[in-house]
This record gives sequence, C-alpha cells and structure tokens, in this order.
Amino acid sequence: MKKIDKLIFLLLFALSAQSVWAEDVSFTASAPGAIPSGTPFQLVYTVNASSKDLRIPEIPDFDIVAGPFTSQSHSTQIVNGNMTSTTTIRYTYTLVAKKEGTFTIGAASIVVNKQKYQSNSVTIKVLPPDEEAPASQNSGSQQNIATQQLTADNLFVLPVVSRYKVREQEYTLVTYKIYSRVDLVDIQAPKFPDFKGFLVQEIDLPQQKRLSMENYKGKNYNTFILRQFLLYPQTSGTLKISPMTCDAVVRIRSQQQVRSFFDSFFDTYQDVKKSLSSAAVNIEVLPLPKPAPSDFSGAVGKFTLSSNINKSSLSANESLTIQLKISGNGNMKMIKTPTIKFPADFEVYEPKVINDFTNTTSGVTGMKTIEYLAIPRHAGKFTIPAVTFSYFDVASQSYKTLSTSAYELNVEKGTSTTGSVVTNFTNQEQVRLLGSDIRYIAVNDFDIKPFSTFFVGTWRFWFWIWCPLLITLLLVIFFRKKAKENADIALMRNKHANKVARKRLKVAAKNLKLGNKEVFYDEVLKALWGYVSDKLAMPIAELNKENIAARLQSKEVTDAKIKEFIDLLNDCEFARYAPADDAKEMDNVYSRTMALITEMEQMIKK
Repeated sequence: MKKIDKLIFLLLFALSAQSVWAEDVSFTASAPGAIPSGTPFQLVYTVNASSKDLRIPEIPDFDIVAGPFTSQSHSTQIVNGNMTSTTTIRYTYTLVAKKEGTFTIGAASIVVNKQKYQSNSVTIKVLPPDEEAPASQNSGSQQNIATQQLTADNLFVLPVVSRYKVREQEYTLVTYKIYSRVDLVDIQAPKFPDFKGFLVQEIDLPQQKRLSMENYKGKNYNTFILRQFLLYPQTSGTLKISPMTCDAVVRIRSQQQVRSFFDSFFDTYQDVKKSLSSAAVNIEVLPLPKPAPSDFSGAVGKFTLSSNINKSSLSANESLTIQLKISGNGNMKMIKTPTIKFPADFEVYEPKVINDFTNTTSGVTGMKTIEYLAIPRHAGKFTIPAVTFSYFDVASQSYKTLSTSAYELNVEKGTSTTGSVVTNFTNQEQVRLLGSDIRYIAVNDFDIKPFSTFFVGTWRFWFWIWCPLLITLLLVIFFRKKAKENADIALMRNKHANKVARKRLKVAAKNLKLGNKEVFYDEVLKALWGYVSDKLAMPIAELNKENIAARLQSKEVTDAKIKEFIDLLNDCEFARYAPADDAKEMDNVYSRTMALITEMEQMIKK
C-alpha cells in the first residue's frame, strides 16, 4: 500500500508539473530607473520555470563588475486537492555605468522546456554625481543619505507645473513632489491649495509611493509624487496657486552623549518632525479668441462627434431614440449637452447623459453619451436637422465645428391611441398611461316614469335648458385658452420656470443632506441655467455668461442681481470639483440660490 501511495503522489506531482509547464512562462528584466554616475546597481533577470542557456545582450554603456549570481526558489501549494508547484530563478548582474545619459539594455533570451523566450528591455537614466561629493564616495547611496544633516537643501516639496501659460479651459498639470536626501519616515497633515479659479481633477495614484532618483541643481535626491492635479482655469488673467504645506518625519542620528559601551558601539536614532512648504505658483491664462462660433459652449481640447438613431420608420405615439457621443481629451465635465431641434409636435424628454471619463497626466479623456427620447404625435414625413458641436482646438489654436447627419423620419398613423404615452407641459419625465381606468356601463333594468307636463315652462325647465349650454360655452372658452397657452411652449416654460427650478433644488437639498457634493452642485447649476433658459425662452446651449447679462437686463433684472447670478454660477462650477468639501459652503450656496430665484421671479416681466 505504501508503494501505491508513493506512486499516486508522484503521478499527481508530475501532472501538476505539466500544468505549470503548460502555463505562460514569465521572463522579465528589472533595474533601477535612475542611478548616480559611478554607483553600482543590479540588473536582475527572473524566470518562473526551470530554464537554461541565458543569453544577455551586448551592453557597451555599462561595465559588468560581478555576476551572474543565480538564486533559485521552489514553492508547492495544495488547494482543494489541486497541487501547484512554482519554480523561480533569478540571475543577478552588478553593473556600473561608463558615462552619464539615458541608456537602454535590450532583451535577453532563455530556453524553457526546449522553447526560447525573450525578456523586456530596460531603460536606465545615469545621473551626474553630486557636485560637492567626492568621486569615490557618491552621495546617492542610502548610507550617505541617512547621515545627511536636516537642512532646507536636503528635504523640500516642489510643485512641478507642466505649463505656466495656457488658454482658458485648457489644462495644466501640477505635481507635488518630495525631494529627500535624508531618511524620510512619513509625511503627515498635507494641506493642498483650494485652487481658486480652477476646475480641479485629481489623478489617482497608487497608495504605495514609488521612489525614484533625480538630479536637481547638482544634487541627487530620492523623490516620490505626493499628489497630482489637472487644473482647468475658468477665467483669464494671472491665477495664483497658494503654497502646499505638510509635516515630514525624519529619522536622524542622535546627538546625545555616550552613556555606555553599547551606546558607543551601536548608532542611536530619533524621529524629528519638520514643517515643509512649497512655493506659490502663478499661471498665466489667455482668453479664448473672439468671435467664437454661435454654438460654442466652452469645450476646449480635441474631440470627435458621432450619432445614431434606433429607427427611421415608426408609428405615431411610438418612441424613438437618438444617441450622441462626444469623445476626446479636454474639459470633458464642462461640455454642455447639445440640443436637438425636434419637430414642433414631437414630445421630447429630458436627455439621459452617461459620462465615462478618466483623469490622466495628459488631461481628462473619455466619452460623453447623450440619449434623446422623443415621441411623434402625428403621422407624416419629418426631418431632424444635423447637430453641430464647436470646440477650441488647443493644438491648432483655432475653433473647430463638428456636425452629425440629418435624419429623415417616416411616421405612419398609429393604429390605436389606447395606452399612448402623454405628459404634462411642466415635467415631461412624469409619464402616465391612458386606457387603464375604463369603467363599464351598467346594464340592469331601469324604471321609466312619465315626464310631468307641469314642469314645462317653469324656471326649472329653463334652468336645465340654459345651464348646460352656459357651462359648455365656458368650457370651450377655457380649453381654447388652455390650448393656446399649451401651443405657446415659450409661454408655458416662462410660467412654470420657478416651479421647475424649485423641483431641482429639492433634489439638490437631498444630496446636500447626503453629502453628495458633485451631484448637489450639478443640480444647483441645472436649476440656475434651466430657470433663465425658461424665462428668456432660449435653449441652454445658446446661453453663456457673456450674453446672459444683456438678456436679463431686458427683463428689468438689476445689475446687482445679474452679478449675483454670475457669481453664483462661478462658485458652483469652481466648487463642484474642488478638493475641499465644506458643508457650510454648500448650505450657503443653496440658500443664496433659493433667495435669488425668488427675487428674480418678482423682477422678470411675465
């Protein structure tokens, strides 16, 4: 039995080994990204299987001072009866660069199970030695760094700005980096600027900081990125970014007196806290050129536009969907939704917007998808005109206009109106179905009595004759007036502007309580823009901060209230993506918006 058990075990082991061999073989090369000139470093080749015949490329820019040293490790795991065996082999070379510069070591090759594999290439930046350090003793080594004194030159935070001169709505990347020549233990209580005047998008960084070496002003430093921000200026002029501050915890050699033999034999260290502050930064923001295209709503970057429709032939009271996609790189979150001019008798719903954005060091990239739902109420042939989208191209420093195709629709007469979708005139998102509340006529026998002749000619007789006629006349007058008002969409929007705005503010209030900052400011902005759009009878896409003042003045809104309105828009746009999250400020914005809409409602002529 023991022999059988051994055979079974060996068989299982062989099968597991075969499964490992069948897996993808990993053969990689690794080396430091940057090293000081004259400092030895290690080039390591790692393979996850038994291998032979390692061949490295020619490396004329480096001297091999040692190696290869081979180390091998094995691991076996049994999980749920499944055995997994892994072999890892490392080949280590010690190199020294012959000169300064950036060099690439090509791919190496190795043979695993009679098959040849190639590694990745590695790029190494050879930095100059410290200006004040002797050639034989490079200060880039960790030992020397640990013994450096804690001075302003040995530890500081530096704001690295990609561009100091940009256009309005064009991004600049600000990177806060720590430069250290000491034994840095921790960074505490970082406080970043509020970036007033910018729309802020933060770059996601890994939690574990990655160290790299840089030569700065003749000295080599260990560096790592603390935070990165994409800044989109909202106004032109010179915008100042205030300093960033933090506390650094540094481990230094203790200066206390030797109290025993062991104190003199072993070094003792203590942790010291040092306050750091970056320099302030000024960004010069140039205004966008004028005149701008009529449909320009502030998009800056590089974009593409596409559209599609789900059907071109349909019946009356049947819905259709048009989808627009705006993709590219730029101030994606500030792009306003384009307006599709549907025929007058189409029932149009609030568009559904889906944002898929990614913050990168090259700017915000992604796609904005807008879906429009509409329902034709009558049969006929209709044309949905092309949609245009204009943006400022930062590469060519000029405006570009994109356009979709126009759509021809063939709407046939609907077979039935039962269950058709209808909406009111104030909120088209509230949909109800007809035909679900039908009641049946009673069919039981009636007791018919003769009509008394004494009733004819009395006041009751004439009352029942003229009263229905009078009620009918009043109903005709009322419904004609209502139909006229409903036909005048602009009048209805004007009439219900305050009501619609307050509904949006109710949604904003809910998100205020939940602490959803971005959604809160989005709803407040929608309430403000939607209110003036309804009151001025203008599409939101045609409104901007430049023409809105003149329009409101024509409605007898005071200059003070117009300025308050513009300031409120700016505050919401700035705060929406700002890193700070102040509940009191959100509550203040909500109160200001409610009061402003109430006051403007009293000023604007009906």
